[in-house]
Amino acid sequence: MASLQPATAAPGRELSNPPSDGISNLRFSNHSDHLLVSSWDKSVRLYDASANVLRGEFMHSGPVLDCCFHDDSSGFSVGADNTVRRLVFSSNKEDILGRHDAPVRCVEYSYAAGQLITGSWDKTLKCWDPRGASGQERTLVGTYPQPERVYSLSLVGHRLVVATAGRHVNVYDLRNMSQPEQRRESSLKYQTRCVRCYPNGTGYALSSVEGRVAMEFFDLSESSQAKKYAFKCHRKSEAGRDIVYPVNAIAFHPIYGTFATGGCDGYVNVWDGNNKKRLYQYSKYPTSIAALSFSRDGRLLAVASSYTFEEGPKPHEQDAIFVRSVNEIEVKPKPKAYPNPPA
Repeated sequence: MASLQPATAAPGRELSNPPSDGISNLRFSNHSDHLLVSSWDKSVRLYDASANVLRGEFMHSGPVLDCCFHDDSSGFSVGADNTVRRLVFSSNKEDILGRHDAPVRCVEYSYAAGQLITGSWDKTLKCWDPRGASGQERTLVGTYPQPERVYSLSLVGHRLVVATAGRHVNVYDLRNMSQPEQRRESSLKYQTRCVRCYPNGTGYALSSVEGRVAMEFFDLSESSQAKKYAFKCHRKSEAGRDIVYPVNAIAFHPIYGTFATGGCDGYVNVWDGNNKKRLYQYSKYPTSIAALSFSRDGRLLAVASSYTFEEGPKPHEQDAIFVRSVNEIEVKPKPKAYPNPPA
């Protein structure tokens, strides 16, 4: 992709009371500037990102691998203790919705279906109805075997994209989960790190451990498939060698449909996928970018600067959450320059 010059803006405001171990994910609410953060320190933390206040904290019995909001009063978390939990913010109470047979890596709440979807290293996807009373038999809607361990999930409308080990990608319609709508293989050669659907519902971006992102489309027609492409990112050349970093995070801007990527090089880049251009590169963060999330109006970007142990145990910077104000120039697609403008 063509790129603009790197920027030197400050990294954003650092939130106080960060997790004490690796940050597995962070997400803004769809209704406010509340931010939910899951961590390997066994906690889920709820922040008011605008006010820089820790509003709540839930402790689990093992590392927490993902979290998401239901609404501003409750959310969900999953983790290495194999459980799926509902968190009630006002009372700081939680209950267990159900379990998998291995650590649960991903959780998404579908507003379209009113269901919670979880993906686990037990090679299954489960759908839950959180409106049911607690207890697995009352809340479990269905269990759907996957070809391998689930690494990443993403939703847009009724469509669900599941990325697993072995470079498999399954695309489902939540209204008919009996079998995938499409069974695909990643077009990247290496392990998938993250998958995120385009806000307009036409496809998804998928990143790998080998400094690449693939832009894919759901429509299987020849004309749509001709639009797909992949690009290199989060790399550097040193002494004639290419050093390649995993791309851990993808977040789409809710207004403009441009997207940010975060890598183990400590950089966040913003891309215009339609015009195949890099719009912006934020100045380097202290360590690997583990997760990214735009606020509902796209005015804030939360960045988890948190070592992801891609080089094994070693001394590393403190885990931190930065919340930066987003300028339109960083995320708005640039109009195409035409050689001869009309008179």
